[in-house]
Amino acid sequence: MKYCSHCGSTVTVTIPEGDNRPRHVCSSVSCGIIHYQNPNIVAGCLIEHGDRLLLCRRAIEPRYGLWTLPAGFLENGESVEEGARRETREEACAEVEILQLFTIFSLTHINQVYMMFRARLHEPLFSPGEESLDVRLFDESEIPWTELAFPVMNQTLRHYFEDRSKGEFNTHIGAVRAVGEGAGRRIEVEMLQRGDV
Repeated sequence: MKYCSHCGSTVTVTIPEGDNRPRHVCSSVSCGIIHYQNPNIVAGCLIEHGDRLLLCRRAIEPRYGLWTLPAGFLENGESVEEGARRETREEACAEVEILQLFTIFSLTHINQVYMMFRARLHEPLFSPGEESLDVRLFDESEIPWTELAFPVMNQTLRHYFEDRSKGEFNTHIGAVRAVGEGAGRRIEVEMLQRGDV
């Protein structure tokens, strides 16, 4: 950020009085607004219909052509549940009933927090939205594991099938981190244990 979105003056990176982190601060004495840059919330649904789950094949970058659960950035003025339902309508043209918050993942390397809800599709009415090439129901044996777009979706699906096999669905909280640099960079997932929450 180079310029203040409030008044157009230049900004400097400094630790404001009473704060402990560097922030973008407007250099104008008459403005002086602090521009906080916080993580983006991604809301989405893991959609059940009987024993099958609804997945979308991406028609946009990043990860064009790969499979995912419907999800996207939360908009101002909407709740997380509303955002998850909206993304489901946009990507899968489907109406769902939210059942529970299922996974929360912090992606600190890209400043995002994913909040995925278990949801129910009462009728098998869905079709590809503008951001999807295809939308399909998959049973567990058909999940395209090697063609999933994002590690968060892989983890969410694995938790779902594990919980389903136990007959009890819990909320899972974890962090996804990029470790290393260049060609050696890899993604690691760390889950909180039940007693840690």
